[in-house]
Amino acid sequence: MKAPRLQPGDEIRVIAPAGSLFSLTELTIKSAEKKLTALGFNVTFSEHATEHDILGSSSIMSRVKDLHAAFADENVKGILTAIGGFNSNELLPYLDFDLIKRHPKVFCGYSDITALCNAITAKTELLTYVGPHFSSFQMDELQEYQTETFLHATTDEKAFVVSASETWSQDEWYLPNPKRRVFANNWKVYNPAEPVTGTCYGGHLNTFQLLFGTSFQPNLERSILFIENAEEDDYHDFARGLAALLQIVKHPQALLIGRFPKQTKMTEERLLAILSKYPLLREIPVIYDMNFGHTQPIFTIPIGDQASVDTSQKQITFF
Repeated sequence: MKAPRLQPGDEIRVIAPAGSLFSLTELTIKSAEKKLTALGFNVTFSEHATEHDILGSSSIMSRVKDLHAAFADENVKGILTAIGGFNSNELLPYLDFDLIKRHPKVFCGYSDITALCNAITAKTELLTYVGPHFSSFQMDELQEYQTETFLHATTDEKAFVVSASETWSQDEWYLPNPKRRVFANNWKVYNPAEPVTGTCYGGHLNTFQLLFGTSFQPNLERSILFIENAEEDDYHDFARGLAALLQIVKHPQALLIGRFPKQTKMTEERLLAILSKYPLLREIPVIYDMNFGHTQPIFTIPIGDQASVDTSQKQITFF
């Protein structure tokens, strides 16, 4: 089930189901709001968005209340998470999934928001979006690719194709006047295979694992799996997480891997050694160094949507 497409003039509500909006600078908030306003949207903020405790977040009930309020408000057409964090899975037992299903709307964020996106889709069959946070719209350089793919995912009725951006970077774009280094971009094919079609799930791998074995885990049969690591993870986390994932999903349609931040100490040699452990990964399409996760720019992944993967063209078509 797709939520009604976003249109100019629509209200987008910013909520903070993980880290608090308080952690963002005034510059970030104003810059992100300005960009979204320039796209034609009206930005509002949830009641408890800036509430925060010693862990940098608000209470479970405050976060649940804001999420429910955003879905229930008929004026709100889209919901963006303020930023990531570590604890959005705390909300899952308290969410009113029937309310969410009765009020379908675009819901988007990434990193720790992986738990909410995949769980909401599993429980309601509503498409959700692993894509930019509200704070992501502050970014200047490389924003065009990120915004274009977000709009394709959330405003278009027709299918759209995603391929590699021309350049990428992982510098601290959120700092005032950042000096960024950009590199030529190229998605890399580990295993070429015939084009396949499946259902999109995944996001940040360690967060996605939190759903395994719970009632919030999606049905991952015939899935196209998107996985990536954050700066605080390392290559050991990825290796262990991939093993766990492939024990849950016996035969995915394809495996797509986001580019690793340098802090993970993942090298191409290490990644290829990890992937080579699994005969399965020589049978299905596998692409790595892709534009999603914790380097920039990122494209938006419609969780629960059908997509096809074509390794010969190095592109994904979302339906």
